[in-house]
Amino acid sequence: MKDLCWTPATELVALIRRRKVSPLDVTRAVLERIERVNPPLNAYCTVAAEQALAAATKATAVMGKKTATLGPLHGVPVSIKDLAPTKGIRTTWGSKIFEHHVPEQDGLVVERLKAAGAIVIGKTNTPEFGAGANTFNAVFGPTRNPWNLALTCGGSTGGGAVALATGMGPLAQGSDLGGSLRLPAAFCGVVGFRTSPGCVPVWPRASAWDTYSVEGPMARTVGDTALMLTAIAGLDPRVPISYPVDPRALLAAVKQPSLKGLRIAWGGDLGITPLDREVKRVAEATLAAFRKLGARVEEAHPNFDEVDEIVRTSRGLSMVARHEDKLPQWRPLMQENLVRNIEQGLALRASEIASGERLRTQLFHRVREFMERYDLILTPTAAVPPFPLEQRSGPPSINGVPMKHYIQWALLTYAFTVIGSPAISVPAGLTKEGLPVGLQIAGRWRDEVTVLRAAAAFEQAQPWDHLRPV
Repeated sequence: MKDLCWTPATELVALIRRRKVSPLDVTRAVLERIERVNPPLNAYCTVAAEQALAAATKATAVMGKKTATLGPLHGVPVSIKDLAPTKGIRTTWGSKIFEHHVPEQDGLVVERLKAAGAIVIGKTNTPEFGAGANTFNAVFGPTRNPWNLALTCGGSTGGGAVALATGMGPLAQGSDLGGSLRLPAAFCGVVGFRTSPGCVPVWPRASAWDTYSVEGPMARTVGDTALMLTAIAGLDPRVPISYPVDPRALLAAVKQPSLKGLRIAWGGDLGITPLDREVKRVAEATLAAFRKLGARVEEAHPNFDEVDEIVRTSRGLSMVARHEDKLPQWRPLMQENLVRNIEQGLALRASEIASGERLRTQLFHRVREFMERYDLILTPTAAVPPFPLEQRSGPPSINGVPMKHYIQWALLTYAFTVIGSPAISVPAGLTKEGLPVGLQIAGRWRDEVTVLRAAAAFEQAQPWDHLRPV
């Protein structure tokens, strides 16, 4: 039998339902691997072994009942990012402010994962309050890239991506504002899917109408990503932007995927950031697979010039809404870039915020009109390969071109955040230095199905299950 730690969730579900393995078997295997592999990587900041084993024991006992109704993830381990509340399991948000906090209630996504039968293994590391694309904080320290321990794993769902890449669980819950599911997926060689705002309802949160930050699935395969999404997507009355989702359509998209007839735009750098030469080479090489599978691929992208200004105003406003109340007491203990974001937000004039919203609307409609001619846009996920851990705010330059600000290297993902498009990162290949590169596949408004379909077809054509850290 395949090593349980590397068995896809879709296969684990089938094995468990056929009584070939038990939830307890799988949970013990994952916990043993965490004990061996996690210390130098620091992917998990809190391992909930006692709770996980209790849940797995209960899930195993249920298997003995002939009348038992099993959820779609029955017995499958999942990690939870340390931003999502977990009842009885420490949740710190990567902040000294909440270093010893233990919630009394689960977040909505955790509720849904448990209801689907998943076994919560523990919490994965994140930058403070998820603010940043380099996973480190003052509570737990840095999380290292498994392909090279001297490099960043990305962020902010860095711990989740590292856990997946090293066999410490088949599924990981994460969140994404400017690229926090996609960037670490790219840097670690796994799959991260930012779905449309409201597809996966988020509760509790400071702003119920927030369309920037989403929660979503990460996994090692597109099929596992779709399976996890079926368990967490869909309407919830606590979330006013949530909407109904058909789980059958999500699963159908990955079972017999096809690219035939799809019109695909290769967006390259989108005109908003320099591209590392190796990243560009690896990402562009994937286009041959799309063409071979029957897609029509052209080099094209809409004008994304407004992204910089939209990010400046929206990010500042978001950080004020979430964290302004913490500054008076906790400023000295808070991460530097987080404090700077809050202060930038406080300095915004109402006219600047209004202008950012107008620009966002203009960009949305421009991309919407562009997507009447194309089904998907492809870009590299990140403009650079994983960079040194010490570069806390990202690379200072790309190909010798200085970065204007610490967000610029991540604008390829942020571009699709601001217009609310679903976008997935899948492994594209390795650089000459042996580092993972991600390919971003972005779709039309609320068209998760086509994004999954294309990602699964590419996965079949160019399998990446052999791409594992040494």
